[in-house]
Amino acid sequence: MAATVNAFFDHTTSTYTYVVYTEPGGRAAIIDPVLNYEHKSARVSTAGCDEVIAFMRAQALQLAWILETHAHADHLSGAQYLKRELGGQIGIGSAISQVQVAFKAVFNFGPEFATDGSQFDRLLGEGDTVAVGDLQARVLAVPGHTPACVAYAIDDLLFIGDTLFMPDVGSARCDFPGGDARTLYRSIRRLLDFPAATRICVCHDYPPAARAPRWETTVGEQRQSNIHVHDGISEAAFVAMRTARDKTLEMPLLIIPSIQVNIRAGQLPSAEDNGTRYLKIPLNKLGQ
Repeated sequence: MAATVNAFFDHTTSTYTYVVYTEPGGRAAIIDPVLNYEHKSARVSTAGCDEVIAFMRAQALQLAWILETHAHADHLSGAQYLKRELGGQIGIGSAISQVQVAFKAVFNFGPEFATDGSQFDRLLGEGDTVAVGDLQARVLAVPGHTPACVAYAIDDLLFIGDTLFMPDVGSARCDFPGGDARTLYRSIRRLLDFPAATRICVCHDYPPAARAPRWETTVGEQRQSNIHVHDGISEAAFVAMRTARDKTLEMPLLIIPSIQVNIRAGQLPSAEDNGTRYLKIPLNKLGQ
């Protein structure tokens, strides 16, 4: 049976969360869930996840997998909350360990913080597959934005994380630890080798004022009109553009809380002896 997709848009972080399944009553995957975070007050809420949960229950869906495309720097992951409420396993690209090593140093996490990816239920490598009912999600390694980025090929769909955005927005930045513009170009071209009709589901949309947010494009549309990497753009030209552009970008607003939570598979830090959870702020470490 063909895959059915429902997209949930978080306006605060411009993030799409996806529920993928074949029919009501079957098994489903949730891709890139968002845990809401209010920056000024440092308050966490589950409103976005609760919307997804309500949909899952209304459709009598059983959660098989919570799939992360990478350790996001712009929103907190709702993976642990969804797992507590609905079950399922949490999967991410196996190179997450590289990201954990880099940010363990940034945040000076102690020896109790493991950098082997063991916070996740399964580490997924190139060519691995996970079953979602009658569907198979095939893992594609697409590093460049981060070393741990993966895409998921399900039926005629590609869930590509931050690798590409809508054609009028372009491509992901490459200036985080382990990012590399040349590697990203090659990952993008690999995705764009899929048939032109293949549907691409983006993780974010930052639309210009003239249009509403969109979550779906196609390989053919990207090859024809992506402003950064349409057909005819060479690797050297892309690397030069991406490197220059990245030098002008500010750090994402939520990078400090997001990374600390997301490299823990969405688990918040443990409460201290006063019952309060704390996040760390490293001074003069990011944006260099």
